[in-house]
Amino acid sequence: MTYKIKVAGIERELPLCPIGDNLNIAAFILFGDVELTERCAAALYEKAPEHDVMITAESKGIPLVHAMCRLSGKNRYVLARKSVKLYMKDVVACETQSITTAAKQTLYISGDDAEYMKGKRVLIVDDVISTGGSLESLENLVTLAGGKIVGKMTILAEGDAIGRADITYLEKLPLFDGSGNPL
Repeated sequence: MTYKIKVAGIERELPLCPIGDNLNIAAFILFGDVELTERCAAALYEKAPEHDVMITAESKGIPLVHAMCRLSGKNRYVLARKSVKLYMKDVVACETQSITTAAKQTLYISGDDAEYMKGKRVLIVDDVISTGGSLESLENLVTLAGGKIVGKMTILAEGDAIGRADITYLEKLPLFDGSGNPL
């Protein structure tokens, strides 16, 4: 089963993936799709508020934030990691629960990244926002670092996120029942 979507002027067939007995989500994957990534980044960046730095969560938001950062002329973005790496010192952490991940996760930024965001206007960027779990952790990380959130942007708003007025997105993505019908 698939779902056809048109976003940033491009059509793609998204495979439906079961996440429960009677619930499917459409898999929207930017990895490896340069055209889709670049077009979505440009379309989102046109709507972006003034900002000093962008942040995303590992891993599907990485190509998007990279392309948006390049468009902005800025040479750095912040990446919230799913595990602490050896180079990370004075780590700041927040727990999250995402619809696409079975177990709770923790997102981490290094103290250097926290210091970099301090006092700056921060734009949160992700590929898909659904339940808002990852978004909430990113918001908490920015707040803990002393940054000021000026926007929350995503390519697709899914499920509960569709009705949120605090998120800027390009298209809606429905959830699907067990037979693949949009809910």
